[in-house]
Amino acid sequence: MDTVVDWLVELMRLIGAPGVGVATALETVFPPIPSELVLPLAGYTAYRGHYTLLSAVLWATVGSVVGAWLLYLAGRYWGVQRVRATADRLPLVDSGDVDRAMAWFARHGRMAVLFGRMVPGIRSLISIPAGVDRMPLGTFLLWTTIGSLVWNALLISGGYALGAQWGLVDQYVGTASKVVYVLIAIALVVFVARRLRHREQR
Repeated sequence: MDTVVDWLVELMRLIGAPGVGVATALETVFPPIPSELVLPLAGYTAYRGHYTLLSAVLWATVGSVVGAWLLYLAGRYWGVQRVRATADRLPLVDSGDVDRAMAWFARHGRMAVLFGRMVPGIRSLISIPAGVDRMPLGTFLLWTTIGSLVWNALLISGGYALGAQWGLVDQYVGTASKVVYVLIAIALVVFVARRLRHREQR
């Protein structure tokens, strides 16, 4: 990860604000590259005068939207029928779970995309069900842009304001990310436990 971060820093220094767009597109498509690290770093690079704060936010949002769009296309290509077929082959899951999830997304898809873009661990993944559900592309891009703009502005501004101490943003947001991951893990454990108990009863 240190090597990746060094490469991103050099990229942003060499080509300026468009490098921020490339970095955020990569971290959107490849979640192991954390936005809570990349974005404050982009703010710090702006603080050093390599580009303006506004251009960093705008290019970061462009990159986020492009990355999210690629994942949306992947979900759209995969399609709900393939997802249902895959679910039937997985243990403890069936096509009915997919149907219920898609029904929920159909009711709350816009808010799911908007707020999902601001939740660590969910930011990238939320684009896939949007594509599977075939959410209108214009609607998807609108809510993705708004959510990405808010998230990017907060983290880049934090790195810009803290200057050389930009890493503090990563520490605080990283702690929040860990809480989200723990909650997701707990939800998965509860889900599996309920399925196993239901299977035993049957």
